Amino acid sequence: MSVQQQTVVLEVAGVHWASEKAVTEAVLGRRPGVLHVEANPVGQTATVTYDPAQTSVAQLSGWVRDCGYHCAGQSVPQHVCDPAAEPREHAGAGPDEHAGMTAQDAMGHGGHHAGMSMADMARDMRNRFLVAALLSIPILLWSPIGREVLGFTVAAPFGLRDDVFSLVLSLPVVFYSAWIFFDGAYRALRARTLDMMVLVAVAVGAGWLYSLVITLTGGGEVFYEAATVLTAFVLLGHWFEMRARGGANDAIRTLLELAPPRALVLRDGEPVEVPTAEVVVGDLLLIRPGAKIPVDGLVDDGESEVDESMVTGESLPVHKAAGAEVIGASVNTTGALRVRATKVGADTALAQIVKLVQEAQASKAPGQRLADRAAFWLVFVALLGGGLTFAVWFLSGATFATAMLFAITVVVVTCPDALGLATPTAIMVGTGLGAQRGVLFKNATALETSARIDTVVMDKTGTLTKGEPEVTDVLVEGMAADDVLALAAAVERESEHPLAAAVARHATEQGAPALRAEGFRNVPGHGAGATVGGRRVLVGNARLMADEGVELGALAARRDELAGGGRTAVLVAVDGRAVGVIGLADAVRETSAAAVAALHEAGVEVVMLSGDNEATARRIAGQLGIDTVIAEVLPGDKAATITELQRSGKRVAMVGDGVNDAPALAAADLGIAIGAGTDVAIETADVVLMRSDPLDVPIALTIGRGTLRKMRQNLGWAIGYNAIALPIAAGVFEPAFGLVLRPEIAALSMSGSSFLVAVNALLLKRLRLPAVPEAPAPRAATAPEPEPVSR
Repeated sequence: MSVQQQTVVLEVAGVHWASEKAVTEAVLGRRPGVLHVEANPVGQTATVTYDPAQTSVAQLSGWVRDCGYHCAGQSVPQHVCDPAAEPREHAGAGPDEHAGMTAQDAMGHGGHHAGMSMADMARDMRNRFLVAALLSIPILLWSPIGREVLGFTVAAPFGLRDDVFSLVLSLPVVFYSAWIFFDGAYRALRARTLDMMVLVAVAVGAGWLYSLVITLTGGGEVFYEAATVLTAFVLLGHWFEMRARGGANDAIRTLLELAPPRALVLRDGEPVEVPTAEVVVGDLLLIRPGAKIPVDGLVDDGESEVDESMVTGESLPVHKAAGAEVIGASVNTTGALRVRATKVGADTALAQIVKLVQEAQASKAPGQRLADRAAFWLVFVALLGGGLTFAVWFLSGATFATAMLFAITVVVVTCPDALGLATPTAIMVGTGLGAQRGVLFKNATALETSARIDTVVMDKTGTLTKGEPEVTDVLVEGMAADDVLALAAAVERESEHPLAAAVARHATEQGAPALRAEGFRNVPGHGAGATVGGRRVLVGNARLMADEGVELGALAARRDELAGGGRTAVLVAVDGRAVGVIGLADAVRETSAAAVAALHEAGVEVVMLSGDNEATARRIAGQLGIDTVIAEVLPGDKAATITELQRSGKRVAMVGDGVNDAPALAAADLGIAIGAGTDVAIETADVVLMRSDPLDVPIALTIGRGTLRKMRQNLGWAIGYNAIALPIAAGVFEPAFGLVLRPEIAALSMSGSSFLVAVNALLLKRLRLPAVPEAPAPRAATAPEPEPVSR
């Protein structure tokens, strides 16, 4: 029997060091019902996949708190709670701090990250650093270094020995500034894992405790200055690192702040301002010009242009009228709208986007899984190496204090935190960069895979084309073109067929008179007829004309010419005489050619899949500059085509939008769904393009390549740093070159390593992406070579 799975993004606030994520993963991973855990120290979240029959979000939140971190529940709650509800108690886990709050509350309006935020933690780190730094100065002056190296000769105050005075000054440093190290080490060891907190706690604790014993037993060589300066430098480096890490989460923070805090709800016809959290499904909202739309809904009344760019990335405002869907957090620009709420809270498109991005940011790329294992063993190696270093130096004749100094340096210089930050920070920035352009990566693996794609397969209809017909030609015989178009449009306005709608729309765009049809009669599969202004008008295919006894005459050749050019030909007859033929075809998306050009510039081969005949498919491919055309492909054969390309050694991305694309999306190395496509396609894909714009395909691949490049740079730095720093810290080069690394300098280099990794990842924000072209002018009726559509 298969296990029912659910996935939730939990808040995990208070993770100071990247390697601390191992604590949450280790503890939750051993709990019943938990199937998979991936913690994100940059986003302060954890994505947990669990069996709801065995555990719950409440229990999961309690287990996170048991690890010593703050967790108020879901980072973006999945269900809207009753605003009037009383706070509930978790079973053995304390109060549910999200009880009585809606998703909007948690999404930046009163509840998100109710614990210590990244900025709060950075300020706390700064305060601890300042205490350690200020007290380290006098400790350093009255230490052997101050006396011997700096020549400091002032006696310690109150007649105290130097070591006693340093002990007193070190107490606030150890029990305040450095306490987070000991607390973190305790949590890690209790979770049966090793992280950076363990290393720093061992180094600071060993140096200080050794010095304490020496002081209490009469005095001697002590390391108070090493312990306090070490603490100050570690805190300084990670204060800067945390400030840099905070910048990696800008995209999520921006998304969370999009939803307006208040909404105008119509009650008894009068607008009443209420918190967005109190809007429920079915409420009628008044959206004034310039106002944000609070929740997802349907336009009940009014017309306007709505700017959806902040949610979907679509650059142009979208026209909305009665019956149109609107997205929460989009901006109403021109007219007033009355909108009926259909989705609120975590069901809104914005909340789903936030959840999807958070899950992607918390997921691990394949390289990160290896780095996490390496980080654990690096801590073990550092502790073992410290012990061996002490033993070798002591047995070689060095003093106990000298051997201890080398051992502490080895423990301090090792930096698993840089390994832990190497890819999560890059993933945070990469996925955030994509979200800002409407490109949603579902996980880190998709982000990494997109960097390796060398072949992009695009389904034609609905991807490279709009999937809707438009008029390309109006050819007439014996009547004015405007008159033929007006008569045909009068009949077609009564029909629900897509071709009929295209004819009616074109007539309106061309300014043809709007005539009224009477006695409308639909002939399924063939066309329709009606009386317009006392004249009998037929609009349809050749079979309809033959059945009605209409001779095509010279228009037969014109119809064949259009059909041969890849268009669908619709014939028009008036009072029993053929007077015109209208050519229609599926319109090519305005950015399709630019998308193909951008992929070529990136060295990617483009393949077009089409169910059309070879000649028609090649004409469209020629317009767009596509390399390879695979035509006459049945929907069920698309996946087999992808597999065949993969067998030839290609790394394939499939771009599609329909139900019949789902198997191919799943078979490809990377499935990319056009956002306007079906839910099945979007669910199957690895990447979702919210703007339904093929130009976002090269954008996705560019972001993937940039992110992977930063991952490799960061991992290379983290590994190279440790390979060089460890032997120097152990004193390997001291006999030959006199090269010695003191614990304070080791702490600075270790913290600097983490800071550099975070800053390097943030440089990904400067990645150059393919530009979105300006909106083109309206296309003329003679636009070249679109695709035929069957009627």
